[in-house]
Amino acid sequence: MHAPQTAGPSTAKRALVLGALGVVFGDIGTSPLYAMQTVFSLDDGIVEPTRDNALGVVSTVVWAITLVVSVKYVLFVLRADNDGEGGVLSLAFLARRSVRPGGKRFRLVMVLGVIGAALFYGDSLITPAISVMSAIEGLEVVEPGLQQWVVPLGVAVITALFVVQRHGTDRVGRFFGPVMVVWFLTLAALGLPHVLAYPQALLALSPHLAVQFALAHPLVSFLALGAVVLAITGAEALYADMGHFGRPAIATGWFWLVFPSLTLNYLGQAELVVKDPATIDRPFFHLAPGWATLPLVVLATAATVIASQAVISGAFSVSRQAERLDFLPRLTVRQTSEHEGGQIYVPAVNWVLFAGVLVLMVTFRSSEHLAVAYGLAVTATLALTTCLFLVYADAALGWGRWRLWSFGAVFLWVELSFVAANATKVTHGGWLPVLMATLIAFVMLTWSKGQRLVKARRYKVERPLAEFLDDAHSEELHRVPGTAVFLHTSDDTTPLSLRENIDFNRVLHRNVIITNTIRMNVPHVPDEERVVVDDLGDQWDGICLVRLHFGFADEQDIPAALSLAAQGPDLAFDPDTALYFLSRVSVHASPRPGMARWRKHVYVAMSHNAADPTQYFHLPIARTVVVGAQLHF
Repeated sequence: MHAPQTAGPSTAKRALVLGALGVVFGDIGTSPLYAMQTVFSLDDGIVEPTRDNALGVVSTVVWAITLVVSVKYVLFVLRADNDGEGGVLSLAFLARRSVRPGGKRFRLVMVLGVIGAALFYGDSLITPAISVMSAIEGLEVVEPGLQQWVVPLGVAVITALFVVQRHGTDRVGRFFGPVMVVWFLTLAALGLPHVLAYPQALLALSPHLAVQFALAHPLVSFLALGAVVLAITGAEALYADMGHFGRPAIATGWFWLVFPSLTLNYLGQAELVVKDPATIDRPFFHLAPGWATLPLVVLATAATVIASQAVISGAFSVSRQAERLDFLPRLTVRQTSEHEGGQIYVPAVNWVLFAGVLVLMVTFRSSEHLAVAYGLAVTATLALTTCLFLVYADAALGWGRWRLWSFGAVFLWVELSFVAANATKVTHGGWLPVLMATLIAFVMLTWSKGQRLVKARRYKVERPLAEFLDDAHSEELHRVPGTAVFLHTSDDTTPLSLRENIDFNRVLHRNVIITNTIRMNVPHVPDEERVVVDDLGDQWDGICLVRLHFGFADEQDIPAALSLAAQGPDLAFDPDTALYFLSRVSVHASPRPGMARWRKHVYVAMSHNAADPTQYFHLPIARTVVVGAQLHF
């Protein structure tokens, strides 16, 4: 991570930790609003609020957080970063890069990654809805007649949240960070008096109480797992958001503030439920004295808005990774920080999520109904991440068999238990995340398969560059004055725009520049390293290949980069008069083998919604020629 030059390392680190508190921990940090409430209201009170049950439940919650979040994610999984980026797709890419190409694991890991990403998108829809509604429902504790205002207020809050996303996670995190510091200190302050009043609650920190609860009430404890998992929602968001702030900032914030505060609050809620079973309906808000309930609702609403930020930011990161791995079409991605490459804003993803969240809020109308649909997507993602990490640990880290078996036995046993418990809720609303994940995974896999078919078809149509230029040279084409710049995605085949121009006009410009853009994993590429010119030889006089290197914080401004190159000795042309030729390939489904024709039509529809390359590369509209070509695949 790179801090601004004006700030010292300690200042930069504190800023990253504060930003991480404001973005990364919102989801898991607001789970106390509904996790314990859902456990004890499960199936109309199947978990009786006795002291033994309460201690057993809270011990299960604390150790679920300890094992899954503290140990698995913070200590292990967050170390698996792909050039600073995290998330299940990033982990799948790392695993695939480490295994033998062409083997079974090579194909399987990316499919698992796509399924995990699809489930995370489902989580990104449900989390904002359930978090915001659970906070605003605290108004019912103040005045039961305010229930009718929960959904309208929730819609207003969500709308404001998605509108401010364009400012980026850097600014949003700095604004939200202090709020979350207050939130976590409030969590601790609410739980501490109840723990001090009954210190025996600290016994729940021992895992033996969770085991005793499971042995004494096997069926009840199993069903309770479906609600306990709500306490660890947001664990995957920690990993997906790693590119925004880095592992050190996330680990520091987690162990020094977030984890202790959550633990104290859950212990306090358990003690309160035992002392006064009437508080089961809203145990979190009943922790506070009556005069503090309304301010707490306001603070909780702010915190749940931030909780939504965690999964929204994660969805941005996962979407960019999916685009780079050819699982989504080209997206308009706006870099919102000059120093942190992971801090981005993706408008299309933002507004699709916004629409989906509004539909869920209006349809389900309460956090209790949404909680039923919540757990399955979260738990399945956790288990998939564990499987992918085991492949990565085996192939890349060289873990021994005993270590792999130990890691897998502990975490897969825990997470598959959560999956099984949540599977019982499929018919009661759990079908929703399954349906959403299925649709998203289908779209991603269809785009990936279609891209492979189109690229293979384009390679045959485009032909190798050297071969095409040899044929063109033998025809002694008429050379016209001026410079033509042809944008291309490869440096060994012929741009379709170049081929179509020669076939149609039978002329070749005096200067021909074929550009290929390359994105580097650094914030900025120095001017002297941005352009690499490859002269193709005397027989192709005036034709050259130019590779343009951009950092992740650099605008991919091709005219500006070529103007920079024109100042050097290797590339002599007038950038103000150069014409830009862009290949606009219109793909059409055909009976060719490779993919069902109806899926090809889905791919074609997606290709029509890709970002406009003219704007993406900052091409001058008045001097840009879009050359159309049809491709049947």
